[in-house]
Amino acid sequence: MLDRPVSELSKPRRRLPDQRWQIYPQKPEFAQNLAVLTNLSPIISQLLINRGMETPEQVQAFLDPESLVLPSPLEDFPDLAISLELLENAIASQTKIAICGDYDADGMTSTALLLRSLRTLGAQVDYAIPSRMHEGYGINKRIVEEFHSEGVGLILTVDNGISAFEPVARARELGLAVIITDHHDIPQKLPPANAILNPKLIAESSPYRGVAGVGVAYILAVSLAQQLGQTKGLIQPMLALFTLGTIADLAPLTGVNRRWVKRGLQHLPKSNLPGVQALIQVGGVQARNEGAGEKIANPKSKIQNPKSLKPEDIGFRLGPRINAIGRIGNPQTVIELLTTDDMGVALERAMQCEQINASRQEMCQQIEQEAIAYVEAEFVTSLQDNRVLIVVQPNWHHGVIGIVASRLVERYGVPVFIGTYEDEGHIRGSARSIPEFHVFEALEYCHDLLGKFGGHKAAGGFSLPAENLQMVRSRLIEFANQCLEPQHLKPLLKIDAEVNLNHLNQQLYQQLNALHPCGMDNPDPVFWTPNVQVVEQKIVGKGHIKLTIAQTIDNQEYKIKAIAWRWGDYFHLPSRVDIAYKLRENYFNGNTTIELELIGVRLPIQLQQFFASPPIQSSTNFEYNQRQYTCGFYKNGIEAELRIKNSEGKVLAMQPGHIIGLLGTNRQNAKEVDISQPQYDNIIQAALQALSVLSADS
Repeated sequence: MLDRPVSELSKPRRRLPDQRWQIYPQKPEFAQNLAVLTNLSPIISQLLINRGMETPEQVQAFLDPESLVLPSPLEDFPDLAISLELLENAIASQTKIAICGDYDADGMTSTALLLRSLRTLGAQVDYAIPSRMHEGYGINKRIVEEFHSEGVGLILTVDNGISAFEPVARARELGLAVIITDHHDIPQKLPPANAILNPKLIAESSPYRGVAGVGVAYILAVSLAQQLGQTKGLIQPMLALFTLGTIADLAPLTGVNRRWVKRGLQHLPKSNLPGVQALIQVGGVQARNEGAGEKIANPKSKIQNPKSLKPEDIGFRLGPRINAIGRIGNPQTVIELLTTDDMGVALERAMQCEQINASRQEMCQQIEQEAIAYVEAEFVTSLQDNRVLIVVQPNWHHGVIGIVASRLVERYGVPVFIGTYEDEGHIRGSARSIPEFHVFEALEYCHDLLGKFGGHKAAGGFSLPAENLQMVRSRLIEFANQCLEPQHLKPLLKIDAEVNLNHLNQQLYQQLNALHPCGMDNPDPVFWTPNVQVVEQKIVGKGHIKLTIAQTIDNQEYKIKAIAWRWGDYFHLPSRVDIAYKLRENYFNGNTTIELELIGVRLPIQLQQFFASPPIQSSTNFEYNQRQYTCGFYKNGIEAELRIKNSEGKVLAMQPGHIIGLLGTNRQNAKEVDISQPQYDNIIQAALQALSVLSADS
């Protein structure tokens, strides 16, 4: 018989993604009742239930955010009135106003929004953004003193300032007024500003609670324009910048964010801001009619009266081009892009964004590959014990290591702290987390070993003396072992509902439009389909897998195309798998088709159970195509192996997660075969069915 394991002869490959699948409890009766009351399909009702909605009133407010009655921002933000008074007085007296922004998409869009609106309202205004490379985040004393030397009378921070006690105190010392607009967590001691606008300081029940920095800037600018009676021509440009910044910053798409982003996505394609049009052109974004899914082009902007963009157009195309500048370029490029009224300048700046984003992508890919190689060599065997990953290497660009940290979390399922050497004596880094681990609390746990640090539950930044690295590593491992259990150490995949391939069509996709815009706190629906067949697969681009998936229902085969981004390490996928995915539209040669974006894959439950605990009497006979076979599970090496033997003594042997099996009368003369091919896959399925019956009877 075949005595040595398949894995000794077949080419080694990475296993399938090691994920936790969390499938929402299905409530068919409740979903059906809600569907009747709201005139929706049961599947949309189930998706809404998964997102916390239980009454027709909640559903109505979600589906039609314009129906919400909003309180005046003046009621919810205690310092808004004094902020407006300070700005009105500065405009009237032509006092110099200076904006201090931030170098991420939220900070840059906030800066551009207030620059445009204040200039339109007659203010004398300029801006500064601290150097990511040399100064780090937020307003500092150098900027304050520079503003003072330039004759500035009022400082306006955007997307920063809530923790800047000393710089704000210095500004007040010098006689400058300060308005802080920020959305980050509140420190124990607030800075001595004249006014502070931060949604974390207002009631949790307020619809304004979830706004990002650009949302606070938008509220301030709109309120000022309304108070001055000068809203004409001002609201729509600000709404475009609000939408860009909110989605790019991953702000929750609930409350007023949902209402304003929905409006903004409809307005963006026909925006009169040259910078937005230039970004859309350079980014290759195609606007669609929501109803028909068709793209419409025009020679100037490629877009003509479409109904809407999608959040992913910003999240995956426009946002990264803005963010790339803040990571490895000069933020002034983006500010000029979003404030110019000259289409020529806008296209030039958009092309600069495009080129820098391409460099950022290459840099990310290279650092990610180096980081994976380092982790696989040094840490992968100790991850279950350490429960956290600390990766520090020289010569990495700290502007992009946060992105790499996110990808390592996605790959290994543990919190990741990644850093690089600023010089021989200092390390600077970023952290990204999993749901059960609080980054900021972890950094506080190491506070005596760190330099500067900050962040929130999901992400953070830090610096430390290089000599403290091992102590920080030990302290983070200690913290991780206090709050994480072994079962947490897999990427969590939340799945909405099971759907068969025959239900995946344009009609279902259009129904999902009711949930848009999707984003944080309102994620894209994720479906799963069990036991599908992978009939075609190949590597495309930079390590993506393009597939054709098939499912047989009532003797009819249904096929659909799919893409799995950055899954090259998992190629080839087994022939039979359960899949988890999002639905996407693909536009090609004037045709629109529905495709799958694969985000999860696992062995079919039946196969997992068999290999984990084969039936006690683990062999049986079965008939396939009028021929007799014997099949069974056998322990070989450390894994169970399925073997199928025909009447001539030939054996087909396979192990879970492998696409290559062995066929022969013994190991020595056995040949490797691709068991995803139909002639092998069909007989394997017949064998598993026979063993399933055996298991049920025993």
